[in-house]
Amino acid sequence: MNASITGMDRNTTLPRYRRILTVLGTRPEAIKFAPVVRALEQAGIEHAVCSTGQHREMLTQVFNVFGLKPDYDLQLMTAGQALGEIAGAAVAAVTRVIAEYKPDLVLVQGDTTTAFAGAAAAFYSRVAVGHVEAGLRTGDLQSPFPEEANRKLIGVVGDWHFAPTLRAQQNLLKEGIDPRRILITGNTGIDALRIVRERLLNDGAMRAECEAKFGFIDPTKKLVLVTGHRRENFDEGLAQMFAGLKRLAQRPDVQIVYPVHLNPNVKGPAHAALGAVKNVHLIAPVEYHEMIYLMERASLIITDSGGIQEEAPSFGVPLLVTRDVTERQEAVESGCAKLIGTDPRKMLPEAIRVLENAAGRIPGAVHHNPFGDGYAATRICAALMGVPDAIAPLSTPKPVLQAG
Repeated sequence: MNASITGMDRNTTLPRYRRILTVLGTRPEAIKFAPVVRALEQAGIEHAVCSTGQHREMLTQVFNVFGLKPDYDLQLMTAGQALGEIAGAAVAAVTRVIAEYKPDLVLVQGDTTTAFAGAAAAFYSRVAVGHVEAGLRTGDLQSPFPEEANRKLIGVVGDWHFAPTLRAQQNLLKEGIDPRRILITGNTGIDALRIVRERLLNDGAMRAECEAKFGFIDPTKKLVLVTGHRRENFDEGLAQMFAGLKRLAQRPDVQIVYPVHLNPNVKGPAHAALGAVKNVHLIAPVEYHEMIYLMERASLIITDSGGIQEEAPSFGVPLLVTRDVTERQEAVESGCAKLIGTDPRKMLPEAIRVLENAAGRIPGAVHHNPFGDGYAATRICAALMGVPDAIAPLSTPKPVLQAG
């Protein structure tokens, strides 16, 4: 670990927690919690993992990669379930798990409906709440929806706020959160990326499997990796994005690979709009290590994913974000990403500009990741043990250049 890192609040000391329940339900939560669970295990802290099953199929992929197995698998998701139904069912079910397991701290991650429900269940049960990836804000409750509301509500009931960056800490301070209850740790998603990237480098069999699975990728063409699943982009937003991708695919030097989200609001329209388009490969959702493999090979990433906004800077890959606002402004300010919305009249020229850039990078892109150094989980675990001074603290790199 880089011992020169500085900046963690040295006045913050948590009680020593002895029995911890981790609540997750989606693929991003599982990815970002995997390093935390590993750190808890290595520290010998008694803990259990509770999965709501909000992303049932995609959760299994992540569990397999990281060797995770939930101690409580609630399997709450049903077809066509409304947000209120998911939240209500999750609060009730997690409350029962808390009553059975009797933790002294419940950990939630990010801003999903599962995270909100887990925090609410803990609060109602008078159990402390620790929020991993606390403090992300856009300032718009409708974007992203319902995530912006979820993370603000968790901030209200949370006891400990593990902020990934200085900006996230400042957001929490503006909302009146006691500074002694905030720790800047970095983002655990960068921990997961570091762990799996090292496996890809050192595990010949894993890399060979990826090479075989994606053997259809033409190495003479520039790979554009696409993801799109945000609720606020359903219907018109996705239709505009697909129109832009269709035009981009007309370039003979480009091939587009798009792992399509399983949500029927995404899957059906994507295949209808792009299924027969030359140079576009619509594939099933990929496993986490496979996404890392694709990101490493990409010349450009077009996405509305928050997690990919955090991960792409580690590869130096230019990133165009199909959103109007982002809670991960650090990526934009550092020159690693640019907000473009979904209008094809903006997407196409920006994509062409990046692809025709001789250096292969967005002007001003930095060579560090503004979201952390890959050891956030170690900091969180040390804090939960009551010994945050035991490790080097984190200072989020300052922005160096506004994206062009």
